Amino acid sequence: MVTLKKQSKVMSAREAVERFVHDGDLITFGGFTITRNPMGLCHEIIRQKRKDLHVAVHSQGQAFDLLIGAGCVSVLEVAYGGTARFSPGGGPCFRRAIEGGQVQFEDYTNFQMTLRFLAGAMGVPFLPLRGSTETDVVRKWGIPPEIRKQNPKLPEKKLATVINPFDTSGEGNLIAVPALQPDVALIHAHQADSEGTVRFKGLTFTDVEQIKASKRVIVSCEELVDPETLRRDPVQNQIPFFMVDAVVPMPFGAHPTACYGYYDYDPAHMKHYAEMAKSEETLKTYLETYIFGTRDHEEYLSLIGEDTLNRLRADPDAGYAPGLDRSGE
Repeated sequence: MVTLKKQSKVMSAREAVERFVHDGDLITFGGFTITRNPMGLCHEIIRQKRKDLHVAVHSQGQAFDLLIGAGCVSVLEVAYGGTARFSPGGGPCFRRAIEGGQVQFEDYTNFQMTLRFLAGAMGVPFLPLRGSTETDVVRKWGIPPEIRKQNPKLPEKKLATVINPFDTSGEGNLIAVPALQPDVALIHAHQADSEGTVRFKGLTFTDVEQIKASKRVIVSCEELVDPETLRRDPVQNQIPFFMVDAVVPMPFGAHPTACYGYYDYDPAHMKHYAEMAKSEETLKTYLETYIFGTRDHEEYLSLIGEDTLNRLRADPDAGYAPGLDRSGE
């Protein structure tokens, strides 16, 4: 019988990024558009000026756009990048980078990206699907084969048409999407213990598959709880301790995006960011104020202000802030 050694994995965001995120890494991060982005961890990546990151995500928002705008990203594989009504037509930095040819870019559907992470988690080279066979997602590639061959972190093919082995007529052809196995996953969760057991509340999106597919995992959490707390109702835990490399206690670690049950998204800040990110010059001011001008997440939150954070706190029954002014004014 093999006994896995349990030890504390608690560390600061600075230490976690220093140890586990390197220039040129293929990274992924959890959450969905304006919900549970690992903002505090991504701020630290920007502070440490990581570069040439290859980002593969499902549907992402604020963190995704900010990393691109800060010049940390050179390759993108994504289904969607934007912050809903705050950045219609895609995140401002994402859009500018694509239109200006500043990054290599490949797009997939949401389902295809989900299957790619699932394949990586399962340890199989690909997974098939029926959908999208007659779409431009299949017909058009953003990154051509000759460029793919120069990048070992990219699959040689965006996808492929495969024959259903149980239907040799050829009429049942499927689309095969390649597995994703990122170097590191950055995830913001509701609760974690010092050993690395993780619990999400509400929708998990593709976070569980991203964690299981990745070689290294950093989890920031709203609450650092005692291991016994998570053991009392283990069926509510999605991630076992041995899959996690670092645990970073970080209340409001998803701000300005939401964390179900804890706080809502910050409409005013998201509108402010969308305005500031419209040009590289004003984006620089945003970065200098909120990221390079702060030493850590606590200093960032001090700029946001306690009154604002209190207004965002979620109603315990609803899971969000019912009276929040969502106009962004």
